[in-house]
Amino acid sequence: MANTRLSTVPEDRLKALVDAANQDPAAFKKVSRAVTVCQGGFLNATYIRDRNPVMIDEPPQLLGTDTTPNPSEHVLAALGACLSVGYMANATAMGIAVEELRLELEGDIDISPVWGVRRETPPDQVAGFTEIRVKAHIKADMTPEQERELHERTLRWSPVANTLRNPVRVVAELNP
Repeated sequence: MANTRLSTVPEDRLKALVDAANQDPAAFKKVSRAVTVCQGGFLNATYIRDRNPVMIDEPPQLLGTDTTPNPSEHVLAALGACLSVGYMANATAMGIAVEELRLELEGDIDISPVWGVRRETPPDQVAGFTEIRVKAHIKADMTPEQERELHERTLRWSPVANTLRNPVRVVAELNP
């Protein structure tokens, strides 16, 4: 059976992107934007750039229609996709051809205080994930040292993983 490999980012384009970021780091500081519009109940459409909306709902046990993943599941999806991008970019930069890449993600979350409507919330109650576990399955021709380096680079530079790991200031305001 012949070895297969996932398509990768062209090495020359990846190198050009890295070189450009090294020459002008300020040019790579961006503002990401999204607009979320409630469609009724807990169904929401989030518009990003000129793409079709990302639909987000809740499951029936949380009073949604269960038409799409819920917000917390989208967090897991965003982390998985960001790590996948990181593995592929770093593998390309390291000259590693990846045959298969699959990430399994699961997170512990207590949904009892959801929506802030619970009358009495324990002071130590956490609204959100308390732990997220990721199992990366990578099939590639690489040494254990290369695999460890690939994994460490990916986790170190993942924007979504760092957003979840580090405190992020959230500024929310009401506009008339």
